[in-house]
Amino acid sequence: MAYVRGRVRASVAALEHLVGGLGTATLALGALLWAAIVAVACLVGVGLLAAPGALRAVRWVSDRERARLSRWGEPIPTPGPVPTGLRTATRDPFVRRELGWVALYSLVGLVTGLVGIALPLYAVQDGTFPLWYRLVPPDAAPGIVWWRIDGLSDALWVGVLGVGCLAAAIWFSPVLARLQAWPGRWLLPPPPGVDLSLRVAELTATRAAALDAHAVELRRIERSLHDGTQNRLVAVNVLLGAARRAVRRNPDRADEILGQAQDAAEQALGELRTVVRGILPPVLDDRGLAGALAGLAGSCAVPCRLEVDVAVRCAASVEATAYFVVAEALTNVVRHSGASRVDVVVRREHGRLLVSVEDNGHGDADETRGSGLTGIRRRVEAYDGRMTLTSPPGGPTRMDVELPCGS
Repeated sequence: MAYVRGRVRASVAALEHLVGGLGTATLALGALLWAAIVAVACLVGVGLLAAPGALRAVRWVSDRERARLSRWGEPIPTPGPVPTGLRTATRDPFVRRELGWVALYSLVGLVTGLVGIALPLYAVQDGTFPLWYRLVPPDAAPGIVWWRIDGLSDALWVGVLGVGCLAAAIWFSPVLARLQAWPGRWLLPPPPGVDLSLRVAELTATRAAALDAHAVELRRIERSLHDGTQNRLVAVNVLLGAARRAVRRNPDRADEILGQAQDAAEQALGELRTVVRGILPPVLDDRGLAGALAGLAGSCAVPCRLEVDVAVRCAASVEATAYFVVAEALTNVVRHSGASRVDVVVRREHGRLLVSVEDNGHGDADETRGSGLTGIRRRVEAYDGRMTLTSPPGGPTRMDVELPCGS
């Protein structure tokens, strides 16, 4: 039974992939037709001005497919803008591979997507046909069945065909999804040799981001200790000195001063605990990531719906990063969004921890306006992760974070 549930879950996920792939395949077909028209026009010299735009359209569709495949597996880096100049662009290895991908994917993506969507539709249509076969003429059986339906027995045979379509959808949808993704996995990654240089540049940038994030964290800790705990301890020292001087002259006054010193010491201890929790929250060790996030959601001033699907513990640093990402995101929602609801979804998939925070506020979030989003991005990139922010004016605002957490 567990095996069957796993197959059904995999087929549902594959269907989602196929639907998304069908969308990019449709865009790829449009880009291919436009590129072909421009290429034919270039033969007579009237399409040269439109050629760069056609290549940019191909790049745009290719980047959408890269983003789609990156959400479901190994990330595929984007190559950036198309080189200026038609001759330079046509010599670019990325452009050549993208043109080949558009031509191949226009066929493979459309066929696999249509077949993958048709199987469950036929399964529902034919599987339920015995319930409504009297509503259609006898010679109008649904789907690919063209025989005459003269009674319930014939309708039941159509239902059996629907069960077969359901079984085919469960068993073959993952295969179709992998086949649909194959052109992109083959042609859209950087060519051999280019991948290494891009990876070196990416690691250099993430290393710099890690150092910046570390420096920012040290400054935050230093500021917290200097402005809070240190001042409390100075106050304790002053009060103890005053109490020592007052012991002989006014014992009652000394007792009052010692009480104030004790209160200041307790406040200093509380601020020290806050600083320690900011370094690595103990709640992660005590309750795990799901329990820690449940505490954040429960204390959020905006109603928060939390969904956590992480069966296996990740590295402590990754869980701490996810915790701080959610904490900072919820703080931003409360302070800036004007939202009445926020959804937090955390799941582990393909060796990556995926964190999604979405609110129904007024949107228009901007990293440059000091809302803490820059700090989130730096912290995520320091762990070789990715952050995507979508916040159109009027909302909603959605932040997606991917963190590598091993296989």
